Amino acid sequence: MLQNVKVRIQLMAVLIGIALMAVKFGAYFLTHSNAILTDALESIVNVIAGLFALYSLWLAAHPRDENHPYGHGKVEFISAGVEGALIMVAGFIIFGKSIYNFIHPQEIHQIDWGLALIALAGAINFGLGWFLVKKGKQHRSMTLQADGKHLMSDGWSSLGLVIGLGIILLTGINWIDNAVALLFGLIIVVSGLKLVRGSVAGIMDEADVVLIKELIEILNKNRRPNWIDIHNLRIIKYGSNLHIDAHVTLPYYLDLQQVHDELEAMDHIVTDYFGEDTEFFLHPDPCIPTSCPICIKTDCLVRQHASTHRETWTLENIMKNKKHGKEDGR
Repeated sequence: MLQNVKVRIQLMAVLIGIALMAVKFGAYFLTHSNAILTDALESIVNVIAGLFALYSLWLAAHPRDENHPYGHGKVEFISAGVEGALIMVAGFIIFGKSIYNFIHPQEIHQIDWGLALIALAGAINFGLGWFLVKKGKQHRSMTLQADGKHLMSDGWSSLGLVIGLGIILLTGINWIDNAVALLFGLIIVVSGLKLVRGSVAGIMDEADVVLIKELIEILNKNRRPNWIDIHNLRIIKYGSNLHIDAHVTLPYYLDLQQVHDELEAMDHIVTDYFGEDTEFFLHPDPCIPTSCPICIKTDCLVRQHASTHRETWTLENIMKNKKHGKEDGR
């Protein structure tokens, strides 16, 4: 099952995260570097957030029930929001520690070993993050993508720390350590804020413009003559599940079986593209005389107006709650 695959991927990420956290704290105790401490503190967030993400994916894998008719996928948005909030907390802790050590400097030791350990941990984190983002996009999992982006940002942070520690190693100027920590503390806070913003957007069912445009492109490419127009299109995401609603204008004289066949054909096109976790709820509307100018059906025997053009479905016209044509209609 798709959800179980995501659970296994996230479990692997958590186990690797625990190992990398141990490496980073080892580097901090060797060096007493504030910059390295920022990385180590964020590793705690990585593990906590990863565990919550693991729980959310496990919960999302549960089948629908009477209390959750659309499944449990919404918990993924909560997971991403919690992870973003924890990232921001880590960033603020880093701010405080760095400012404190500007006032009360702390001696740094064994920079070379610390540099090597952070470089290794950062490279592994970035590679793992890239893998999670790739799998998250493949399986439409916001949780995997959020965790992956977090780990990739951690990898970039580690690169910055390596550069900062290298400068300290060459120059012996210790205050650079605090300056680097402040910079990456800011980056971490911004990264967390973006995750929280995306989580709120998902919970509030904000329209995913990229996803809607992708669906519109598929429908335009596979258009059938009887599909006069599509309107009142809506997409709601429940984790990796997609719930799509739309009204389809069809020739009014089609019988019930023909209407069913047309809607089923559209359903198959969409689910074949987006995967088995897609629900496509279609409402058929009968055509009206003002539909004739945009109707591309060549063998219509009841046409009242000549066909003037093939209307391309776009983000602007497919989401409106009205039939397409010369005049508004419902």
